[in-house]
Amino acid sequence: MSSTRSRALVLLAALALAGCSSSPGKAEHARVGHALAVDGAQSSGTVGNEHARVGEVWYFALPVPHNTSSRPIEITNVAIERIPAGLKVVSYGAYDLEDTEGLPLLAEEGGSFTPDFGSLKDYGKGPLKVPAEAESEIFYLAKVKIVAPPEGKMSECRFTYRQGGQVYAQTLDCELELKVDG
Repeated sequence: MSSTRSRALVLLAALALAGCSSSPGKAEHARVGHALAVDGAQSSGTVGNEHARVGEVWYFALPVPHNTSSRPIEITNVAIERIPAGLKVVSYGAYDLEDTEGLPLLAEEGGSFTPDFGSLKDYGKGPLKVPAEAESEIFYLAKVKIVAPPEGKMSECRFTYRQGGQVYAQTLDCELELKVDG
């Protein structure tokens, strides 16, 4: 009986320790990263629309990943950290700049100049490799729905990536402001 009890305690201790181990893809267990350029187009101001309406869906481009380090990185996750009440991120995707004919900083779903993201290849289904000292040809975007008049700006784009066997998270400047008429 004591042998069985001892094995059970060892098994429970092992399970408890396994539950404490960190998941390599989670940003809260990542080191602070510095591989991505911080001076891209989105870091120089706020993109937005002053005549938006509740119920509309907008596509907001996150900063294009530019690896300034001497080693390649592999982006595993992106997220907008500050999302005000009234806005909801429906999904994230990653698209080729050539397929979208450039970087659509902000585009309304169904707009005449908005790419048909549903028909384009989404590179966000797996890790995105960015070579050393190179800008990616792939950019990330957030599909954002206005569910109520927004109570502020959406900001702070976090990239989680692997480099040299370590996981890093780096937050880049980005701002989106959608104002609802009346």
